[in-house]
Amino acid sequence: MENYTEVTEFVLLGLTNAPELQVPLFIMFTLIYLVSVAGNLGMMVLILMDSRLHIPMYFFLSHLSLADFCYSTAVTPKVIAGLLTGDSVISYNACAAQMFFFAVFVTVESYLLASMAYDRYAAVCRPLYYTTTMTTSVCARLGIGSYFCSLLNASIHTGNTFRLYFCKSNVVDHFFCDIPAVMALSCSDKQSSELILIVVASFNIFFAFLVILLSYLFIFFTILKMHSIEGYLKALSTCASHLTSVTIFYGTAMFMYLQPSSSHSMDTDKIASVFYTIIIPMLNPLVYSLRNKEVKNAFKKLVDKAKLSLSFTFKVVGSKMS
Repeated sequence: MENYTEVTEFVLLGLTNAPELQVPLFIMFTLIYLVSVAGNLGMMVLILMDSRLHIPMYFFLSHLSLADFCYSTAVTPKVIAGLLTGDSVISYNACAAQMFFFAVFVTVESYLLASMAYDRYAAVCRPLYYTTTMTTSVCARLGIGSYFCSLLNASIHTGNTFRLYFCKSNVVDHFFCDIPAVMALSCSDKQSSELILIVVASFNIFFAFLVILLSYLFIFFTILKMHSIEGYLKALSTCASHLTSVTIFYGTAMFMYLQPSSSHSMDTDKIASVFYTIIIPMLNPLVYSLRNKEVKNAFKKLVDKAKLSLSFTFKVVGSKMS
């Protein structure tokens, strides 16, 4: 290979080169990330502390919050730092690590969404058998299986990408080390790598999406058979927000990964990537949890406990000072 030089670092072009947009984007992404961290970590703590939420649905929600927090943290802080300091350089190993952890937790989210859909199917379509269907061991196996498949998926994609040779250009036309963007820099023959990417990503996306689709089809059919308008409207209300996030999540994933690199437009890829790397982790606590009465009641109970604790502390301090 002529003029071959080993790449030791990459340069991330980011979302835009316009200087007037750097500060607004920095402020916006920082606020979104802070809300995302507070929402997801707060949801995990709330579910852990309230025993009434120790049921399958909230077990999956807590792990969904963990996945949202982790894959957002794998990407967003670097984006924010780049907007603030202008430093867009990322080392070879850091790029591989970012790609790996992002792939792990975004795949975990995909399988958790499928597990949550199956849980709702069991609750609506098989209510008499729900406790025997969604046992602790079943939930644990679904959770462990999600993480195992995600680790395997991330290992395949990261290894498949970084086994390629990178020469001449090290400029990644993206705001993070995403697989298609990094793979596009390789001077190796990428046909087999692209095929592996499409096949593995297709399996993970369509398998989880098929579980979600079938689960909700059975749910809707069950509700229609009840001939209950209230039950029908309640099911639609419950499923609408979930299906909206599923559509955004899987729509952007399919758009990003299930097409050859020759048809990619990096500008549109960047816009699509903002949704599932930065915005969706912020929305999920609201979409899946904060609209739920049980979560609201648990949150109010936690706030009341905190108020009582603070009041008691102030009284003790006041009595000692007097």
